[in-house]
Amino acid sequence: MSGQTLKIGTRKSVMALAQTEGIAKLLRASDPALDVEIIKFETRGDQDQTSKLLRHGGKGGAFVAEIREAMRRGELQAAMHSLKDVPGNEETPGLVIGATLPRDPANDALVLRAGLSLDAFSASHGKGFKIGTNAVRRAAYLRRLFPEASVIHFRGAADTRVAKLDRGDRQRLPGGGEVGPADALVMARSGLERIGMASRIVHDFSVREMLPAVGQGIVAVECVENDWVTRDRLAKIEDASSRLCAEAEREVLWVLNGHCNSPIAGHATLDGGAMTLTASVLDEAGDRFIEVSRQGAADRPRELGRAVGLELLDKGAAEIIARTRPEEESLLS
Repeated sequence: MSGQTLKIGTRKSVMALAQTEGIAKLLRASDPALDVEIIKFETRGDQDQTSKLLRHGGKGGAFVAEIREAMRRGELQAAMHSLKDVPGNEETPGLVIGATLPRDPANDALVLRAGLSLDAFSASHGKGFKIGTNAVRRAAYLRRLFPEASVIHFRGAADTRVAKLDRGDRQRLPGGGEVGPADALVMARSGLERIGMASRIVHDFSVREMLPAVGQGIVAVECVENDWVTRDRLAKIEDASSRLCAEAEREVLWVLNGHCNSPIAGHATLDGGAMTLTASVLDEAGDRFIEVSRQGAADRPRELGRAVGLELLDKGAAEIIARTRPEEESLLS
């Protein structure tokens, strides 16, 4: 890296840019002489607003791959990722997560189309409502919580999804046809806060109601493994608590070999020197549900994550994950 410049790559979405600006602010505060330059990427997942993410290799291929390649080529020193979008079952030779930022709220939230009321939604238990999401985990939980609602495929960056909801846009389907318009969306509270749309939230799902995605609410900064100058700079903005929780949660993904089409959830919390980790595996229809919760030492997060993952496997998680794992040819179709 030449001089005092650090180039950090990010997606072009409003939320990604807000997250990256936050990183840049922390880096400048830790080193006022450092010039942080934000490089914007329009990833395959951003360009294609119709297909399911599997077509682009899951979230890793859709949102992460191009930025990672730019780092490997030396065009960037770092990359911003929402940790929930970083695959936990894949090796990333030559790259490391150099910093995890303090965790934002990890829960999901309900957003309604203008003119619809939470009272009406609650009274009907979701019957007659179309709830949009692209996350298989959220879809699985929604089918358990609101079995009479229709859960529909709904793509787009956070601000785009809310705009589509308000306009009453229909969502094109990967195989042709359309669904919608949606009456409601389920989205990450942290994302809505970052784009200034927290006022649209009509209900916060508790972590117990809807267990978050692994890493949800954590912003991660990735860099090249042997770039020690950048790693030293990123270490100054590291949040130790987020790192511990992230390592425990992501170990569950590693043990389960979970892919982006697996409805897997996981969330860790700290209480002094103790960590509690809860993880679940669901089928997308919401019929089968396996959940495990354990406590362990906070300074041994991977050991706890491994124990939780193995218990999930003992209880039949592998069968659910295998049913949702796409055949290689379907990825290419």
